[in-house]
Amino acid sequence: MFDRPDSKAAFDDSSNQEAVVLVYLNFNDPSYDESLEEFKELVGGTGANIATIVQGKRHRPDPKYFAGSGKVDEIAEYVAASHAALVIFNHELSPSQERNLEQRLKSRVLGRTGLILDIFARRARSHEGKLQVELAQLQHLSTRLVRGWTHLERQKGGIGLRGPGETQLETDRRLLAQRIKSLKKRLDKVRSQREQGRRSRQRGGVPVVSLVGYTNVGKSTLFNKVTSAKVYADDRLFATLDPTLRRVKLHDTEMLILADTVGFIRELPHDLVESFSSTLEETRDAALLLHVVDCAASDRDDLMHHVNDVLQQIGADEVPQLIVYNKIDKVEGMSPRIERNADGEIERIWLSASTGEGLELLRQALQEYFPQLQESEYLT
Repeated sequence: MFDRPDSKAAFDDSSNQEAVVLVYLNFNDPSYDESLEEFKELVGGTGANIATIVQGKRHRPDPKYFAGSGKVDEIAEYVAASHAALVIFNHELSPSQERNLEQRLKSRVLGRTGLILDIFARRARSHEGKLQVELAQLQHLSTRLVRGWTHLERQKGGIGLRGPGETQLETDRRLLAQRIKSLKKRLDKVRSQREQGRRSRQRGGVPVVSLVGYTNVGKSTLFNKVTSAKVYADDRLFATLDPTLRRVKLHDTEMLILADTVGFIRELPHDLVESFSSTLEETRDAALLLHVVDCAASDRDDLMHHVNDVLQQIGADEVPQLIVYNKIDKVEGMSPRIERNADGEIERIWLSASTGEGLELLRQALQEYFPQLQESEYLT
């Protein structure tokens, strides 16, 4: 039988003391340096000990090993020298590439999707979040289940030459499919409950403003400052997974709902987007998105592009946005301000959620955007 994935799906207790080898190849990516730092931060968030980082340049991935044969030999030398228990690629690997690499390297191999899924499993706190992560993990695992049974697959030659492992493999696949079906059914109930909540807010005329942005840009810190909430916030990737909604009073008789959501990232795994659909619907159905950006990041425009790609993927690209440039305290000479377009409408706000500078400008922007809010029975 297959093991259900949990928060130690990729990194068990012992791997925190054991070395891992990282592999990141440059396919003419102009943001390669920033992506490499992000990769190291992702792995660092698991508590793993990075033995070395193997880098190289290629025009295109090798169909068999992703990396070239010579580079795989180099990786194997580092694995042997450091006694690494795991090799992590900052790339999406096909099931056959993972299988071929594991056989060649004599070590477990993990791709970028598996790494992100592992981090999500560690950070999920709510019942819904854990269900969503498990569903994503199982969907990812379903394409790789054959890996452990390669030597027992069906042999060619017809009746009488069937491999003895096929029965177990088919059993695993059936159990996997049953668990995925069960998780989807439970998440459908959650989605239904969320939809009821959204309809109640819509009947009461209460708009939802959703915080979106790349992971670790300060969304939860901003959320806490605006709402006086105590949502967990930390200077690390994916500190927030579970959505939180709070009422925000703009005037004595005006309120809205502010939603804090999971941060996005480059090449966000499709299985995660699909599994978190009920959570991401809060973003898709919002009246306004506050797109939070780390203004101190050298590649901030590139990160904004990745966020907008995900918003398009979940059907939220048509929702109006206000750009919130956060962390002005990290840029010398930067001060809080509002920028308007030619029609006088607010487009960008510069502030610091950490120090509180410019928060009044955000409140001013929301008051301008929702001038007709009236207190309703739903809010009393």
